[in-house]
Amino acid sequence: MAFQQGLSGLNSASRNLDVIGNNIANANTVGMKASRAEFAELYANSINGSGNSNTGLGVSVAAVTQSFTQGNITITGNELDIAINGNGFFELTNPDGSLSYTRAGQFKLDRDGGIVNNQGSQVMGYPTDAAGNRLSFESAPLTLPTGGPIPAQPTSQITAEFNLDARAVVAASATPPTPISTYGTSLVAFDPQGLEIPVGLAFQKTANNQWNVYTSVNGSDPALSTPFAVSFLADGTLNPATVIPPITLASPNDPAQTFTAQLDFGQVTQFGTSFAVTNLTQDGFRPGELTSLKVEDNGVVLARYSNGESRAAGQISLVNFRNAQGLAPTGGGSWSMTFASGDPVRGAPGEGKLGFLRAGAVEDSNIDITSELVSMMTAQRAYQANAQTIKTQDQVMSTLLNMR
Repeated sequence: MAFQQGLSGLNSASRNLDVIGNNIANANTVGMKASRAEFAELYANSINGSGNSNTGLGVSVAAVTQSFTQGNITITGNELDIAINGNGFFELTNPDGSLSYTRAGQFKLDRDGGIVNNQGSQVMGYPTDAAGNRLSFESAPLTLPTGGPIPAQPTSQITAEFNLDARAVVAASATPPTPISTYGTSLVAFDPQGLEIPVGLAFQKTANNQWNVYTSVNGSDPALSTPFAVSFLADGTLNPATVIPPITLASPNDPAQTFTAQLDFGQVTQFGTSFAVTNLTQDGFRPGELTSLKVEDNGVVLARYSNGESRAAGQISLVNFRNAQGLAPTGGGSWSMTFASGDPVRGAPGEGKLGFLRAGAVEDSNIDITSELVSMMTAQRAYQANAQTIKTQDQVMSTLLNMR
């Protein structure tokens, strides 16, 4: 009997050493999770439990399980290195169309703009609008707009925040009359092709709490434009009854190509302080090439362009499993779903029990080298002890055979 018991002990100890050796070999593998061999004793039982033996038949490796504890996060500075801080896995579409799951966030861009890992598997995510709002709850492979420039956007709204000096005298009553250029500001708008359109605004006081607004487009004289009036209440805020007409813009390439932009004067005031512009913005921009990417902690991928614009290009999704121990390792730092693991539960980073993302960083393996070396010495002694069991049994058998 001792031969069988010793042999099973050798096999199990050898398997344990294999597991420990694999852990040590992958101590520097990103996203690696430590494995351990779990043993079970063997007994022989007859039918209906009769004739049970109290002497075991040896040992077997019942399972090799993995520890999905959090690994340390190391900063790399690479914009497509992404670590998960908390629960969850990245979902990948493999080149053969199957799905796999990983904690290793060393990603890159392929030639088509897809976010892929070193095995060519593409990261899954959700489509979003330019502001990062999710458009669908169905995940799909993420593809970033790396092919060409984003088109220009013509200016459709100009927002102005400024204060007109309530102490100013009525322009016509001054000697000489106050020039139109005394109070004014300017900005640059854009036509549908992204060409710059200089826009000027000039203000002239016509009565108490009332001003005329003159506009200038492409360097024209504001005095030649048709002004519109703005009035203020006693507390210095804009009169809600004031009607602000849109401004007509013209392309510098072809002045006949005109379009309008709304003027937002909602925050304009008239207080007894100097004229000052606190905000002057417009929503148009010129074409731009993709220059960099940034992944937010909620998984939204921001694409930055050479024209200064940033817009969301999708959101990385995460999945979790009721029984992560049921996942089957497939190599390359990935796992596949099994019946034991259950179906994946998808969501955005930070939702429910899913962790947040950390861009420019990777999750190190959770392998403790010191612990593994101690386990290796223990497994080695167990192997030697089982070998000694076989040797002793051999000596016993030899003694019996040599009896006269």
